[in-house]
Amino acid sequence: MKRARLSAAAARRMALAAQGFGSPRPAGDANLGHVRRLVDRLGLLQIDSVNVLARAHYLPLFSRLGTYDSGDLDRLAWGRKSQRGLFEFWAHEASLLPVASHPLWRWRMARAAAAHAGDIKGKLHVFRRDKAAFIDEVRRQLADRGPLAASDLEAGTAKTGPWWGWSDAKYAMEWLFFAGEVTTATRRGAFERVYDLTERVLPANVLALPTPEPAEAQRQLLRIASRALGIATARDLRDYFRLPVDDFKARLAELVEAGDLLPVSVEGWSHPAYLDPNARQPRKVETRALLAPFDPLIWERGRTERIFDFHYRIGIYTPVAKRTHGYYVLPFLLDDRLVARVDLKSDRAGSRLLVHAAHLEPGNEAAKVAGPLLEELRLMADWLGLEEVALPRAGALGKAMGGRQPAAAAGLSRTVEARNRRLTTLKKS
Repeated sequence: MKRARLSAAAARRMALAAQGFGSPRPAGDANLGHVRRLVDRLGLLQIDSVNVLARAHYLPLFSRLGTYDSGDLDRLAWGRKSQRGLFEFWAHEASLLPVASHPLWRWRMARAAAAHAGDIKGKLHVFRRDKAAFIDEVRRQLADRGPLAASDLEAGTAKTGPWWGWSDAKYAMEWLFFAGEVTTATRRGAFERVYDLTERVLPANVLALPTPEPAEAQRQLLRIASRALGIATARDLRDYFRLPVDDFKARLAELVEAGDLLPVSVEGWSHPAYLDPNARQPRKVETRALLAPFDPLIWERGRTERIFDFHYRIGIYTPVAKRTHGYYVLPFLLDDRLVARVDLKSDRAGSRLLVHAAHLEPGNEAAKVAGPLLEELRLMADWLGLEEVALPRAGALGKAMGGRQPAAAAGLSRTVEARNRRLTTLKKS
């Protein structure tokens, strides 16, 4: 059967539309409904503890919605049991997922509980084998004492390696977490995970949802990934939820056979692609957004380079001497192109959004990029509750912005005030 062929530009616009770009942002502040619907659309938000600008799970929502109350996401993720709309699990790395998808992950939890080495992180598998009695004691303490962080446990809290090493208590908690016996009750202090028994955290109606067979759950996850990506290679699709290779290959063939994925060829792509039959195919995309390093649009770096001709690596894991653009660098999306990248930091004490550097991508005009970028930086500063934007003066883009201070909003919105209250609470904790 001959594959349909798409231009690279059409594929790029489809990918953007599938990720929620190109539609108008809400008038005024986005509300809880906007947040919930967007997370459902994306299928997950990747969690990262780095807080140089704002933690990674907050930024994709801002990129698509503009100003919103990050407390809405907190309530969905870590609020009262009756409010829970999200739960934490290892999907694409550590992730926040809609609670409706909880049944789709029970096959992975069951494999972890059965010590299936291919579906549990290697060190956790070894720990479970060697220290089952210790895990039993941690399970008992959780049941008796209620929500606990690893640091709250009475034993096993000595670090086992350098600064990134986990204690025995942390390993035990994480094994129980991967097996689905416990989940995140809340986050505290410096974003420390506090665990509790899953039945005490998630709503009863979620836990009562029927558990599909593993193959059907994987097909559902692959459909979600396809919808979120719009058009993708096999590697893109598997990476979205990090599905096991053998399972993924079987599910991919089944969905193609069923017509749930349409094989296509894309101009310039070296591998076959698969199209979501319901993907939007816009003739143009008008948008602007600052993209977090862990945004699902760009987290798969090979896909980012293939779609946008944009080589991107995050600087936080790179030695200083080898960084080319800065420490916490965000690509800037203007319409359907990545046209610049900016190195950003929140100076909370000084109430400034620091733009350490702004780099224009080849083939773009600084004069055309500077205005939209300034507006987006000002919007981000307002959302973060920061009064000023400190701009660079070096480089073509820095000079085009001219060190100008973009006009602040007339007054902080209710969303920004809520953000300030949240930041104050974090500082006190």
